[in-house]
Amino acid sequence: MRCLIYRESQAAPEQVDCEQTDGGLKAVLESLKRVGEQEFCWVQMDDPDPSDLTELAGPLGLHPLAVEDAVQAHQRPKRERYGDVLVVALKTLWYVADGSDVETGEVMVFTGPRFALTVRHGSADPVAEASRRLGDAPEMLRFGPAAVLHAVLDTVVDSYLDASVQVRTDLTTLERSVFAPGREDLTEQIYSLKREVLEFQDAVQPLVPVVQDFAGPRAEWPEEMLPYFRDVADHMHRTDTEVRSLDELLNSVLDAHLARVGTWQNDDMRRISAWAAILATPTLVAGIYGMNFAHMPELSWTYGYPLAVGVMVTAATLLHRTFRRNGWL
Repeated sequence: MRCLIYRESQAAPEQVDCEQTDGGLKAVLESLKRVGEQEFCWVQMDDPDPSDLTELAGPLGLHPLAVEDAVQAHQRPKRERYGDVLVVALKTLWYVADGSDVETGEVMVFTGPRFALTVRHGSADPVAEASRRLGDAPEMLRFGPAAVLHAVLDTVVDSYLDASVQVRTDLTTLERSVFAPGREDLTEQIYSLKREVLEFQDAVQPLVPVVQDFAGPRAEWPEEMLPYFRDVADHMHRTDTEVRSLDELLNSVLDAHLARVGTWQNDDMRRISAWAAILATPTLVAGIYGMNFAHMPELSWTYGYPLAVGVMVTAATLLHRTFRRNGWL
């Protein structure tokens, strides 16, 4: 847990100084008391203890339902407003290259008139990157807590774009394997990637209307912020389109793979049928002459046995050539 207090310099308003407090809840509460009129604080919490978040809710004026959502952490991307406090829930994404998995976490952003609070769950840390971006562009801090919300949103959406590129690479590799000459059952791999894309969609699609709403005029932050949120909304739209195309392409890849599996099965059945037909003639002849009746034609003929064997070999050879010519063997 840490608290950053940003204040504008009177001599140069575009320059922003930052006072940072690292430590426990007591140190953060003391820092909150020092926030002046032209300042705002940013409290950052990682996997917080419920009691710490509950105690912090009083000074910041957080609604109990919002605190409950932040503690439980398994929230759908959404936005809520409780009085002067805006609450935005986001899902974080990161790509695990070793297992080709998309892992998810969560970050909740609370913004009020003079504070921003971020509560993070999971391994991905967009808050640290957002803090770095604000440090590189201190002029954004003149917009107050809305700048923190924008920085976190922008960081999360950029991570979506990065993950979509890596998923696209996995899908391209899978496509090549599906249409490779060899026989490999890729059904499990396709379904596994399909499951990751669905998890991706669960994070992206509910967030689209939230970000689009921020791109319109709002009373709680300056109009100069709108182009920045419109830029995030554009990236969000691109990501949503990409994830939808990945899902549709995966369905096509699965259909193509199942069609190839069906073709393989048909080829196997044709081979089995061809060999069964080839062996049927010798079996028929041997079966007839194996019935051991006393009076059967050619039983006493010297060339009867060679003729029967010759008929069987000739019939099998002709059938084999016919099936090979027709592509059954």
